[in-house]
Amino acid sequence: MNELIEIRWHGRGGQGAKTAALLLADVAFKIGKHVQGFPEYGPERMGAPITAYDRISDNQIRVHSNIYEPNFVVVVDETLLHSVDVTKGIKQGGAILINTERKSEELMPYLNGYKGRVYTINAREVCMKTLGKYFPNTPMLAAIVKITGMMDTEQFLNEMENSLKHKFAKKPEVLDGNMKALKLALEEVH
Repeated sequence: MNELIEIRWHGRGGQGAKTAALLLADVAFKIGKHVQGFPEYGPERMGAPITAYDRISDNQIRVHSNIYEPNFVVVVDETLLHSVDVTKGIKQGGAILINTERKSEELMPYLNGYKGRVYTINAREVCMKTLGKYFPNTPMLAAIVKITGMMDTEQFLNEMENSLKHKFAKKPEVLDGNMKALKLALEEVH
């Protein structure tokens, strides 16, 4: 990966889109990439639409702004398709990843004439099988890594395990479920 990859995350407050964007930047940094991971703040509250961003490259990143023309868009909450233009500015050859139980063909009417690639994953199902609770950011994080091909999935899983061990040092029981969610998500993205 020599080019700059830019990712825009759309979610709702409390779903972990910001956390996923920051974790992705952290893991990419640990494997030697140049990164930026940041949220766009406004008057968000639990359930309100939020946006977060990632820039990842093998080379130094010299731009410091929001991402207006992403390569990839991650939609953590499918209901945002009704109120947010998630396709805005997406680059030719890019892709959209949507958390849904529906097939991508069913979502096309909500994508404003977008003709590019659409990937789906049922993050709720992955979470319920592996965590017993709904935390969509974990499967979405694994799915975007697979779609972008920005890093080797084994390397990603190893670094995520290290990050999660640190993050959940006082709750080690959470580690196993999150690792299972990441692995299952890598298989379940369509």
